[in-house]
Amino acid sequence: MKETSGRGGFKDPFRRGLRVWPTALLLALFVVLALPAAWLVAPAFVSPTPAAAPVVPAWQQFPATLSARQGLAPLTVSAPVPLASAVTTQLDALLKPDGDGTITGLVQDALTGQDLFDRGGSENRIPASNMKLLTAVAALLAIGPDHRFSTTVLAGPAANQVVLAGGGDVLLGAGESQPGQVMGYAGLATLATATVNALHAAGKTGELKVLVDDSLFTGPTLNPAWADGDVAAGEVAPLYPLALNSARFDPAVSTGPRPQDSALTAAEAFAAQLKAAGAAAGLTVAAGVERYTGPESAEGAAGRAPVVLAEVQSATVGQQVDLMLQTSDNFLAEVLGRMAAAAAGEPASNDGATGEVRARLADLGIATGTTRLADVSGLAIANQVSARQFAEVVRAITTGTDTRLRAALAGFPVAGLTGTLDARYGDDTTARGAGLVRAKTGTLNSVIALSGYVVDADGRLLVFSFIGNGLTPGAAGNREALDRAATALAGCGCP
Repeated sequence: MKETSGRGGFKDPFRRGLRVWPTALLLALFVVLALPAAWLVAPAFVSPTPAAAPVVPAWQQFPATLSARQGLAPLTVSAPVPLASAVTTQLDALLKPDGDGTITGLVQDALTGQDLFDRGGSENRIPASNMKLLTAVAALLAIGPDHRFSTTVLAGPAANQVVLAGGGDVLLGAGESQPGQVMGYAGLATLATATVNALHAAGKTGELKVLVDDSLFTGPTLNPAWADGDVAAGEVAPLYPLALNSARFDPAVSTGPRPQDSALTAAEAFAAQLKAAGAAAGLTVAAGVERYTGPESAEGAAGRAPVVLAEVQSATVGQQVDLMLQTSDNFLAEVLGRMAAAAAGEPASNDGATGEVRARLADLGIATGTTRLADVSGLAIANQVSARQFAEVVRAITTGTDTRLRAALAGFPVAGLTGTLDARYGDDTTARGAGLVRAKTGTLNSVIALSGYVVDADGRLLVFSFIGNGLTPGAAGNREALDRAATALAGCGCP
């Protein structure tokens, strides 16, 4: 039935509401959707209200000042000195031999020299490679930490001869000089090129004969105090004032037999480099190298000044001392001892070297009356030195008045990190000493030694020396005992 209005056209309100409601609903829905959209779009049409600057966390901000340097705090005299009784109690419990033998030791406060531990510290002992600390002192005082040894090529006595003259550098490299290295700082290839340039400039051509002058050292090349087995094993070699790689066949291999004539070996390597460098300049080199056999060294032949054709210089004595201490190289130690004697005007022999070491200890006020020095590397079992003497040498290096000795500080191996201590201080009983203990090691068949320095937990610098003799060969507990004792010093807050 069709819907119709009533009289006057008035429509039914209920029916009209049904018609209007959908329109209102749509309008409300539009408003609900439009307001959020307007909120997002409005900033593009109106000026934005300035927002507060975001807060930057402190760890993201640029620093206003540099942070303090990390590491050990500077040493001060106000740091407390450990009580001797407390140090003794700790070390007596640790310094026990593993089997046979005895361990002596001495600990001192570095600044005052006060003894903090003394167990037979003044008794003479076989020191093994701790002897190299004495040699380091002699070399630094007699020669000087900044001195360099020269290896020269001189015009020979005959027109076609050149003389390679050793001046104490036994760290020569076969190739080009490597200024960034201690071993190989001076290279024979560089020396050969310079020699060819000098000869070419003088108009020289033809065949050359290479001679070698190793007359700087005197006396036996091998110390009779060394065991034949040690020489055969390469612990040391006959001593000459020039050598490649500290008398090693390969600079990267520090064990095994060594060349038995390091001077001739170096001269042959030089002749090979001279031949290669001289080919383009019309120079050849005769086969074979011979020793210079003049009445005196080539540098003073016939009373005339030598004609120097070329020269290379070594790393500094300070750098060589550090290498010697880090690697405990017996050959290098013996050479440095002889060079110290030569610098003092004494014969560059074993007796000259041991005499110079003794003299330099006396200069430092270290008594040597009962000391026996059979060599300067520590390979000889006839050496007799006390823990007190080593502790006083370390004191002289760390805090003494002669600052030339500071050059040896970098040579002390660092526990767990460098040199002959790199594989130690890794277990639970010694790890606290890793990176803190700095000490020279020493090992022979029944001997073990450790001498060095450490800053304790209170910031006090302590020097120490521990020496075991008559020990059971190969007993691992002996080395551990010394390492644990040094670790205890590093952690000592011993009021």
